[in-house]
Order: sequence, then structure tokens, then C-alpha cells
Amino acid sequence: MPRNSNNSTKRKMDLGEDVSSLFGKRSKTSSNSTVNRSRTKGAEEAPTVFNQKKCIAWFRQYSTPSSPDTIGPEGVEMFCRDLNVEPENIALLVLSWKMGAKQMGYFTLQEWLLGLTDLQCDSLAKLQAKLNYLHSLLLDSSHFKSIYRYAFDFSRDKDQRSLDIETAKAMLGLLLGRQWSLLNSFFQFLDQSRYRVLNKDQWCNVLEFSRAVDVDLKNYDVDGAWPVMLDEFVEWLKVNRGESNIQ
Repeated sequence: MPRNSNNSTKRKMDLGEDVSSLFGKRSKTSSNSTVNRSRTKGAEEAPTVFNQKKCIAWFRQYSTPSSPDTIGPEGVEMFCRDLNVEPENIALLVLSWKMGAKQMGYFTLQEWLLGLTDLQCDSLAKLQAKLNYLHSLLLDSSHFKSIYRYAFDFSRDKDQRSLDIETAKAMLGLLLGRQWSLLNSFFQFLDQSRYRVLNKDQWCNVLEFSRAVDVDLKNYDVDGAWPVMLDEFVEWLKVNRGESNIQ
């Protein structure tokens, strides 16, 4: 999914593709190429005071000599491996949100310093100790809403205003998979629908729908200000429940 600044590679996910492709695939180039792999392994005793120079040196372990102020997809993959976090771990999305990262699969030095200064992390060990905190931010309703909205712009192609359906489904699974019991039904609806992209209004309203509408749909207001897509989803789901009693 990640692509370079020239947008030379288009992101298209297969239905069964793991969400890890959203955050960066291994480069097909040799592992002995330009990426500096001399990063420190294992836990280390972290000083209590944040050290910006140390944080920058840590960043450069994942950037390349040809692009020292940007960590690309291969560097992000190595960073995840060192952090002992799978790319599809939602903590990585929360970390990207903390950094204000603009492009999936890439961290700039400015973004890195913004997020890690806020977290007061200048080493791998310190960030590992913050993973539970990053997860805890999702439990706050306002933080979750901000992260959810951020995910739309973070994961879309920058030359497109909408999010393609397969990427949208992957991100919705990451964000709502454990809390919205109608998510699989919504995916089934999308698969047979005319929708091939989601715009930002639709994306944001899916979250509001998941929070406001009961599983039995009895409190759904057909005269409410929901997008047509969600009206169609409710109609589709009622028809299918009548035929097969699915939920």
C-alpha cells in the first residue's frame, strides 16, 4: 500500500490481503541495500530525561543515506519488527496519529520528533513501555473519534478525495472490528453494492451509525440525516434478515 512521493505505485488490496499491507510491505530490493541496519537490539536502560539528539539518532537507524530525513516502507517494517509489533497492530495507527504522519508507510523526521517528544520516548525501550498507553487512548471516546477521522486521510491515495472500498474495509476492521457487531453485515452489503469508494462524510457517519443505532435497527430514524448509503444498508439488512435471519 505505501507508495513513494511520486505516487509511482498504486495501492490496490485483494479481499483477503492482510491489513499489514496498509502500513508497508517489505521492499523487493536486497536487504543489504541503502537502509542502515545497525540499530540497537533488545531492551536498554532508558534515562528519565528525553534526549532529542538520541531520538534523532534512533530515527536515522531506519532512514537511508539517500533520504536521511524520511523513513520509508522498508524502514517502517524494520521499526515494527524491532518494536515487536505487527504492522496491523492498531497501536501503530495511534502512534502515526500522535506523529501527525501524512502518508502511510512513511515517517518524516519532523513527524517522528513531534510524536516521540510528546510521548517522551527517545529509545526503543521507552516506546515499548508506552504501547499500553497508546492502546488506552482508544478507550477515550473523543480520542477514538479523532483517530478514526485521521485514519481516512492517512490511508487514502493523496491524489484522491475518497477511500477505495478495500482499503476502507481493512481500516474499518482495524478500528471497529471488536466493537461493532454489524460490521460483517456492512462488509457484505458493500460487496454487493454499487459503492467502490467511501467519501469522508460516509466514513465519518459509519462511526456515528455504529455508536447510535442498535443491532435490531429499531431506533434507526429513516428521516434522519444519514447518508443514502446507510439508508440502503438498513434496507438491505432488513430484507436479508427477513430471508435468512442474519445479523
